[in-house]
Amino acid sequence: MSFTRTEMMVVAGARAMAQTKVCFVGIGLPNIAVALAQRTVAPEIELIYESGVYGARPSRLPLSIGDPCLVTGAVGAMSMIELFQYYLQRGLVDLGFLGAAQLDRHGNVNTTVVGDDYAHPKIRLPGSGGACEIAQNAKEVFVLMRQSRRSFVERVDFITSSGKGLSKVVTDLGVFTNIDGELTLTSLHPGVTVDEVQDATGWPVAVAADLTTSAEPTEQELRLLREELDPDRVYLK
Repeated sequence: MSFTRTEMMVVAGARAMAQTKVCFVGIGLPNIAVALAQRTVAPEIELIYESGVYGARPSRLPLSIGDPCLVTGAVGAMSMIELFQYYLQRGLVDLGFLGAAQLDRHGNVNTTVVGDDYAHPKIRLPGSGGACEIAQNAKEVFVLMRQSRRSFVERVDFITSSGKGLSKVVTDLGVFTNIDGELTLTSLHPGVTVDEVQDATGWPVAVAADLTTSAEPTEQELRLLREELDPDRVYLK
């Protein structure tokens, strides 16, 4: 079956969660990836949302972090303080799934401002939310984002979340793994070349000696994405 690069990115992100038990996730493409993982490689995974929900299985695509559908089938609903203290800061979260506006070679994430002048930036972004705490306290951190020189930059304009705990970045072109503190290209998606990845990256890309090619999405994975998880193509454009 034919598939888009965004669909390939989400599928690759979901597959990378096969051994995950507890995941802290936000809204958007990361949310679709973990929902796909729940239905395929990680049926027992427990999802945590910043708004105070543990063990959620949303009945539909959430519109925001405060969408009531997030409590569907949840194990518990609590205050944000309890959620962060009892689960995240206690070290019970296996994986934090983040998005980013800018990312550098060391995995530092910017979701705060674009531009060198913090007081008068070119673009003011939503900020950290819980991302900084997730990046510091989750056992492992993934980033899921579309790749371009605008987003993959030599130096982020603001470090919202440190790349210290970042282990993997999944894009619409391939998969990067943090090796010795530097994001290294370890897998190319079908039809993508190393030169294409380099053209979309603001630094010289480190390429793994054992570079692989991602397996194409299966018919089941595509059906779940298109018919159940995002039938209106809100995110899977």
